[in-house]
Amino acid sequence: MRTHVRKGIILVFVVAIAIAAGCQESQTPSEKKSRVIAAQNMELQKQLAQRDKQIDDLKAQYAARIGLEQKKLAECQKQTADCKKQLEQGMEEKVNEVLVASIEETAKIREENTALKAEIAELRAKLNQPGEPEKPAEPEKKE
Repeated sequence: MRTHVRKGIILVFVVAIAIAAGCQESQTPSEKKSRVIAAQNMELQKQLAQRDKQIDDLKAQYAARIGLEQKKLAECQKQTADCKKQLEQGMEEKVNEVLVASIEETAKIREENTALKAEIAELRAKLNQPGEPEKPAEPEKKE
């Protein structure tokens, strides 16, 4: 891009000089005009160098910003992955807690059920002992 701008400026000067020379073929340019043209040319070259420097500075700033944004993006992606992992572990722990609690509760209920069945059998045996009048058995309630 810089070379195109330089070439364009040089082309403009060459065309301007050619037009000026074509109009004044019979006259040679004076020293004063040559100095003015040389001064303008040097000024334009300084401006061109300043523009090139600005372009390079802007490119460096852009590259630095892009690098910073990429680092931020990588950090955010890492944090997101960590959060997902923690969430999955937390959920797994909760499920395991509930599962263990339900297994323990089921075991307690089974033990209690077994004890109650034994107690019922004992009570039935006492009801059916000889020497005591038999009472009619109550129907079992199923739960």
